[in-house]
Amino acid sequence: MNSILLRTYLRTRSTTGTPASTFNLFRSTHTASVWSKVPQGPPDAILGITEAYKADTYADKINLGVGAYRDDNGKPYVLPSVKEAEFRLLEQLLDKEYAGISGVPAFTKLAALLAYSPDSSAIKENRLVITQSISGTGALRIGGEFLAKWYPHGRTIYVPNPTWANHGAVFRDSGLEVKSYRYYDKDTISLDLPGLLEDLSSAPEKSIILLHACAHNPTGVDPTPAQWREISKVAKDKGHFIFFDMAYQGFASGDADKDAFALRYFVEQGHQLVLAQSFAKNMGLYGERVGAFSLVVESADERKRVDSQLKIIVRPLYSNPPIHGARIAAEILGDKDLNFKWLSEVKTMADRIIEMRALLKNKLEQLGSKKNWSHITSQIGMFCYTGLTPEQVDTLKDKHSVYLTRDGRISVAGITSTNVGRLAEAIHDVTK
Repeated sequence: MNSILLRTYLRTRSTTGTPASTFNLFRSTHTASVWSKVPQGPPDAILGITEAYKADTYADKINLGVGAYRDDNGKPYVLPSVKEAEFRLLEQLLDKEYAGISGVPAFTKLAALLAYSPDSSAIKENRLVITQSISGTGALRIGGEFLAKWYPHGRTIYVPNPTWANHGAVFRDSGLEVKSYRYYDKDTISLDLPGLLEDLSSAPEKSIILLHACAHNPTGVDPTPAQWREISKVAKDKGHFIFFDMAYQGFASGDADKDAFALRYFVEQGHQLVLAQSFAKNMGLYGERVGAFSLVVESADERKRVDSQLKIIVRPLYSNPPIHGARIAAEILGDKDLNFKWLSEVKTMADRIIEMRALLKNKLEQLGSKKNWSHITSQIGMFCYTGLTPEQVDTLKDKHSVYLTRDGRISVAGITSTNVGRLAEAIHDVTK
């Protein structure tokens, strides 16, 4: 009926204009949109900060919300090693054929070596299953779905409180129930190790436990090697299954081996675990979406069966992953000279963030702040939990055009040598 009325309306309009009776007849029979009941979803907390920042007309505004590295001019940074790798790939005149379901083989092999090390028993004994993923988020999703489908001891995953804002949504959509364990002590602005160990001890045996391998997001608070050993012991005594999220290897301390300590120690201690790995931060391959998901299994035979089930999960999700970013990463990891260059650049990025932490702390002390700001330099990685209250964060935005998340988390990469002074003054003003 509607199509007939529409043709009548168009035919009449082309010769005589649009008679009101015809238009009203068409409109009166028009049904409501099938999407009319879709509710407005809440805005993304981080993207909302960016939008507010863009709308601010103040010339010296500061954005500390974005989780991406910026150089000392506040600009996005493409690593020279990445540029060189891309030039090499262009010269090879490679085709654009699909990768296999598990991705680019050279990339997954080298990603595993970077994370676990060539000396890992899991690699030497052919007990590692790995698939390329769509960055770290995709790796988490694959892992969540695999555990929801095949982990025999329950479908509940315990994540630190606080944790990356997207963890809950990813795991819930994967079919897991999400609970939390204590991690951060707001009073001391440090790791709540007693609470963490108590909660892991109290959790049902063989629970799934998510751990940030390094540069905990959002707090920047990491366990020491001695504390990691305590965590491993409690987890092993309870038979817990460990899910490592490692988004910042090398980017945290500037040393890729140091940042992989927890993962490698847990493997050494006999944990059968899984790992979500990202190359967004440490290679600056944000938009290329390069990541990997891997599992340590018991035997080579088990490896084949698990690998087959990963392929079954990936196939209906996205069939196979993108190849360009994976080829870049493989070129860098697989060439001795280029790999050395990349590791130097990663250290340079990490060192700049460490330097900005020290500068901010020193500026606050020079301004006469009576607060203890030592946590700024004791924390690690891109993010810093400042201890600022939501009300103080609001004042920073409204009065000083300084933008960060309301939990007081700042992206240290957004601090530069030219804005750190004004930032310190603004923080000092709202914390007097």
